[in-house]
Amino acid sequence: MLASVLATCLTTAVALPAYAAPAALPGDLRQIQIRHSLTGTHTWYQQTYQGIPVFGGYYATHKGTDGTVTVDDGRVPVKGLAGTAAALTEQRARTSVAGRLGEQPADSELVIVPGTTAKLAWKTLTPADRGTIRSLVDAASGAVLREENTAREANGTGQVFDPNPVVALQNETLTDQDDADYPALAPAYRRVVLRHLDPGKDTLQGSYANNLSEPAVTSARRVYKYQRDEPGFEQVNAYHSITSAEDYIHRLGFIDVNNEAQDYYTTGFTDDNSYYDPSVDAITFGTGGVDDAEDNEVIWHEYGHAIQDDQVPGFGESEEAGSIGEGFGDYWAVTMSQATSPNTAVTPWACVMDWDATSYTDDEPHCLRRTDTAKVYPDDLEGEVHADGEIWSHAIWDVNRALGRTKANRVILEAQFRFTPDVTMPQAAEATVATARLLYGARAAAQTRKAFQDRGILA
Repeated sequence: MLASVLATCLTTAVALPAYAAPAALPGDLRQIQIRHSLTGTHTWYQQTYQGIPVFGGYYATHKGTDGTVTVDDGRVPVKGLAGTAAALTEQRARTSVAGRLGEQPADSELVIVPGTTAKLAWKTLTPADRGTIRSLVDAASGAVLREENTAREANGTGQVFDPNPVVALQNETLTDQDDADYPALAPAYRRVVLRHLDPGKDTLQGSYANNLSEPAVTSARRVYKYQRDEPGFEQVNAYHSITSAEDYIHRLGFIDVNNEAQDYYTTGFTDDNSYYDPSVDAITFGTGGVDDAEDNEVIWHEYGHAIQDDQVPGFGESEEAGSIGEGFGDYWAVTMSQATSPNTAVTPWACVMDWDATSYTDDEPHCLRRTDTAKVYPDDLEGEVHADGEIWSHAIWDVNRALGRTKANRVILEAQFRFTPDVTMPQAAEATVATARLLYGARAAAQTRKAFQDRGILA
């Protein structure tokens, strides 16, 4: 009986009708694959534009054994393309990629990258220790439009605070208690998915975060469950927090804002402080008082520095630029907290790092700094970047309140590409207003300008 069934299945598979493309097949396609299944024939096409492949564009037809044909049309519009002649030669693009990645690309081809304005680019595939690095290099400017490892990634599970116990439980009486894990903190723990892990390793190393703490936690099953009194907890919390921030940036539409594995350390530094070091592109979290990597707002603040350093090399060369950096870090902490605490009536969003701050503040709410102070520019400048940063953080927090979280963060991140290492607050504000106009029109620009006027940054 089994032999008869197998013979029938094999006969059915072999007897599938030969595939014939529909008469109405679009002309901008290149056939790349035909596959036969038990129920039909599936033909895949690459979308092209004047003979050049369109990155991400596809078209598929599925002809069933009953003769019915269905279509999956994944073609994307090609808008505003300047031309199909590459100013940058293929060899120069390959050399550029090899210089950055340390390996010669194994393959390269000219493609069109769709978007608001489509761009011509060289797509290169470069072997890496794990998988293959796919790079899209602008064929006009040589800039890297996108770069990612094409290897499939793995997920794990972990236990974290999100964003921290004070915010999650709305309880200002919580304290560090010498790193103890006590019952009042139990409801603050959350089980989460740890995304983008390297499938070839059992450590917290992934596409967007790279744990360099020692000793680093490992798990063959990718299950990382620790309590706050164990060193592994901070390593997991930082991995999840950094990865969540970068995932959010991608959801906003940005493909090249710190799009890399961010190095971080949660052990070895015993001060009650944390810092981002641009010379090595790494974040170090202190373990004095509340361990800093227990408070996601500390993590997100430091990640804000990494974002700006990635967008503008050497950012923060002047006192005002440094103040903008600290202000943006504080803002990034509170806007990331918005996602986990949507109730504005009870959540002190403008209070920054309110779990970490329980170790060194007496007033409630416990805040390291705030994004809603009455400070104005230039009267309240003190010459200290953290204090002066409260002027900038309040301005962009008001942009958030006027435009909404998503629009505001697109504007704020996009504008930072136009900052300089020594940008002043008025210059940065004008760039942000111009970006709001470009992305969302005159009304958004006016709302953004008012936010900076209210803080005295713009006249």
